[in-house]
Parts: sequence; C-alpha cells; structure tokens
Amino acid sequence: MAKPQANQGILPVKISLTEGDYFTLWAPTYRQHNEEWQAFLGHGEHIYFFNSPAEVLAFIRSGQPHDLDSHPSWNDFAQRPANWVTPTAGDTYDLIGVPQMLADRPSHNAVKCVARCFRITQSLASVLSLLPIQSTFSSHSVLANVQRGSDHYAGENGLSEWSAVGRVVATNWDSIIDSLDEHVYRPDDLIDDAAVKDAEQAIAEADAQVEREKEEKEKAIADIDPYDASVWGASGIDPIKIAIEGRTLYTLRTYVGGRPVFLGHYGQIYTFNNRKAMTRWLTEHGEHDLAAVSTWQDVMNAINGGTVDVIVDPLNVYTFTGLAEDINNGPNNVDTQQLGRAYELIADAADWARDDAVSSVLVANPQTQEYLAYMLGSTSGYVPSAPYTAEVEGWRQLENGLVARFSKF
Repeated sequence: MAKPQANQGILPVKISLTEGDYFTLWAPTYRQHNEEWQAFLGHGEHIYFFNSPAEVLAFIRSGQPHDLDSHPSWNDFAQRPANWVTPTAGDTYDLIGVPQMLADRPSHNAVKCVARCFRITQSLASVLSLLPIQSTFSSHSVLANVQRGSDHYAGENGLSEWSAVGRVVATNWDSIIDSLDEHVYRPDDLIDDAAVKDAEQAIAEADAQVEREKEEKEKAIADIDPYDASVWGASGIDPIKIAIEGRTLYTLRTYVGGRPVFLGHYGQIYTFNNRKAMTRWLTEHGEHDLAAVSTWQDVMNAINGGTVDVIVDPLNVYTFTGLAEDINNGPNNVDTQQLGRAYELIADAADWARDDAVSSVLVANPQTQEYLAYMLGSTSGYVPSAPYTAEVEGWRQLENGLVARFSKF
C-alpha cells in the first residue's frame, strides 16, 4: 500500500467524494528501511473509508491489523487523546469541489486548496495503483505548478495557465472521481455500533477537556498583569510618571540593595515630557546611574529591538497637583495615599542623591514634619489645626527641592 515520498507523521483527513464525506488516516510520507513511503489507514489492497471520526477511533481501538501498524509514529499517534482522529479544517479535502475552485480567480486560498486536493488525489492513486489517474498527472505538467502557490498565477500569463489547469480538470476530473468512488471500501464488519458510541463519547470528552484547558489558559493570560510580563517587570526597573506644577514628566527608577537608583547622574534626575522622548534619549546616551544595574542591558535590548512600550504601573504614578491647596484646606481634604506616594518620591530622590535637602527642610519646618507623620500614620501628640500656613510652606519647599533635581522642567 505504499509508494516512495518525506516524513510528516500521521494525519486524520476528511475526503469529500460523490457519496459524501469520508474519514481516514493519511501518512503523507515516512521513511522505513531506508525508503520513503506514503500510506493510508487500510489493509492489503484496500484503503478504509469511515463515515465519522468515531468510526476511525473505534477501528483503531479494535486492535484489527492495518498497514499503518508499521509506521514509525504509529504508537505515539495511537496513544494521543481521542479527538486526535478528528481532522482540522486544514486536513479537509473537497475533491468534488475542485472544478469550482478552478472556476474562481487564482487567489491564495483557491490555489492552496487545489494544490492540497491534487496532492492527496495523487497519493490515493499511488497507494491504490490507479494508473489512469497517475497518467493524467504525469502527462499534464501544468497540474504540478499549482504547488508553487498563487504568485505563480500573477499577471496575464499566470491567469492563462490557471485557465489551462481548469481545462485539464474539466476534461479529466469526472473520471478521476469515478475511479476513486469505485475504490471506497467501508470496513463495516470490523467495527460495531457499541464501539462507535463509546468512541463518540471519548471524542466528546476529549473535546471538552481541550475547551476547559483553553478557557483556563485564556483566564491565566487575562490574569497576568501586562506590566509583570513586560521588560520593566522582568528587570525591576520602573518607568515613573510625575504630575507636578502643571507638567507631566517621565523617568526611571529601581532599587538596589533597598536603595533607590534613578535615571540620572550626580543627583540630577533625567526627566522627559513624554515616553517616546525618553526611549529615544536612551538609545543615544549611556552615561547614567542605571547603566550599572545588572538588568539594564535587558531594557536596552528591548528598546533597541523596538519591542518595548513604556508602561507605567499605577503604583509608580506620583501626583503633586493640588496637594498644597488640599493641605491648606485641612486634613479631611487630603488624599493620604497621594500624599504618601508624593513624599516617597521626594525621600527616594534625596536618598539617591545622598544629600540632606529633605532633612534640612523638615528641621527648619517642624510643623511640616509633624504634619506628615500624623497624616501618614505615625502616633504622636501632634494634631493639625488651622491655619495650615506653616505646613503648606514646608510642603512647597519639599516640592521645589524635588523639581530642582529634574533635568528638564
């Protein structure tokens, strides 16, 4: 049942002929005893055609002998989930529809479908030793060119050749289909109804398992934070966004040994008005403190490869806008999370710069220091009371000190 051809394993296929759709297994090419072969599920002179994937599975489970037993991949195929006997859309061959495909223009899909149908037809003819079909293909070389794809039929000459393929098919295809119809062999005596029903249930259960796994995978993907999956999450170097004095700025920060490290040098934080400006600058400048961080090259590889988006995690957004006014209006008007994050950035910048600018402001403005401690959860005897002029003044000095560190403002 075989003729020479290169190993592609075993495929479940659906073949449309005159009496309807049939299912079987096809080994397009495989190597055995230093020779290349092709074969179908069958035995002796027959290829077995089944009415459903369940019948194919029932036959496989019956243990009946067949010609694919000797295929090097058979044991692996037989142990796969039950639904592996169900053909995919790409393993469906509408042999009856070939003339109609050729009546259409040579689109990518039309040429691909015709080429696939020609290939399996030649394989069926070779395995079944149907010499008239083999002769049709060997004597009309124009049929072989469909394997070259739709580009081969571009232009006036290409359309002319596509029409030539259609004429050969119009003349010969009916006899080809008739010959294949005559060799449809249904091994009904080798399977029983109960086995087919069991196979149907097994395929349905396998399909359901695939759907469950698909849903779980989709849910897992949906649950993944895009930031965690980005180069920023992997490297631990975070883009940060700062809204202050009517401006929005971007920079980068990480922590090494618990200490902050900013995109900057000598106490100056390099800031940018937009994300693209920052990545463009990074491609041209390498002298900054982050360049010494072990994962920095990962970030630069992504930037240079054009595969990076500057994603800012919500926890790395610092909004100073309106804070001084809120402080002046009393504690109930202040968003403590906003205040806490803003102070975090101020303190990180001073820690990185290794100066005492923040400490100096707080020592000179003790009410601001006590106010921050109270608002951020420290227990002390201090309770804010109006007017809040001193607290506001101290806070503005802290903001101004931070702005003074920015390279562009």
